[in-house]
Amino acid sequence: MATLLHIDSSVLPGEVSASRSVADAFRRAWEEQHPEGVVIYRDLAAAPVPHITADAWTAGYAAPSERTPEQAAAFAAREKLMEELERADAVLIGAPMYNFSIPSTLKAWLDNVLLLGRTAGGTPSAQGTPVVVVASRGGSYAPGTPREGFEFVQNYLKAVLERTLGLDLDFIVPELTMAPRNPAMSELVPLYEASRERAFEDAATKAKELAERLAA
Repeated sequence: MATLLHIDSSVLPGEVSASRSVADAFRRAWEEQHPEGVVIYRDLAAAPVPHITADAWTAGYAAPSERTPEQAAAFAAREKLMEELERADAVLIGAPMYNFSIPSTLKAWLDNVLLLGRTAGGTPSAQGTPVVVVASRGGSYAPGTPREGFEFVQNYLKAVLERTLGLDLDFIVPELTMAPRNPAMSELVPLYEASRERAFEDAATKAKELAERLAA
């Protein structure tokens, strides 16, 4: 029985959010392949995890018997997040671009689950787990575009998810999502529509391929 850890971080609800919509398409396709599976869902906009504190940070490097009550409480919340990651057979993350980077709520989740000596460094505890990130953005930051140098979502998540946590990373990138709402981008609407269609197709395809891969 496969377990999917699904994390949303968009502040926008439902179909208004490109990352949520595409992630939902992936999840539906996944559940069709795993009707008896388990989905652990975290909506970081509706229920943010605590930003990392001194107690939560230092507790990670202290023996359980030496932790203060404050450290123990802070680490218990942090450990629950790490255990969810470690239990997952696959991870799905909605990561919209806000001000050229990821939402602070998603950064808080990453700060909590990244612990040197456990989930990072040496042999990370979730190493090899496939993770699909829906990295939506209002414009385009693809190679060759004027704002290529402002792409800090995929580059950052590659460093953290792939190189540090050891996850098997893949991206789905719906772009130009502001085109239908911004008159100055009206000529880009056809490119937005093509990107949106491709993102939904990728979501369904990747979910099915991943399900088959895990079942093999």
